[in-house]
Amino acid sequence: MRFDHAGVATDDAATLAELYAAAFDAPIAHEETFDGLSVTFLDLGNGYFELLEPLPDAEGAIPQYLDRNGPGIHHVALATDDIEAAIAAAVEKGIDPIDEEPRPGAWGHDVAFLHPGTTGGVLVEFVQH
Repeated sequence: MRFDHAGVATDDAATLAELYAAAFDAPIAHEETFDGLSVTFLDLGNGYFELLEPLPDAEGAIPQYLDRNGPGIHHVALATDDIEAAIAAAVEKGIDPIDEEPRPGAWGHDVAFLHPGTTGGVLVEFVQH
């Protein structure tokens, strides 16, 4: 596995993308609307920032996160070539999955999340390109 991206919850992805592009030389690699979110991936050369901005009246994890915590890092994603095996290995080590099976994610990737209660307080995402 390798680091893939840090998911950042924000109320203003456009402004944050401009800041990160200027400060970190991180150009936009991909933008889409997915699952009630405006999603922007910024290329860091060895991974991405994934900016997650809820669309108006959106419901789900990101709006709830923003209501509870405000903007900030929502999750850390690890890339894997075999997401099913990665989930099974995590479960074998006593980590609780949020997703027992991969599901569609942004940019056409398969994703699965691990419960932060069993990963030291960090929401971990597996992503298979």
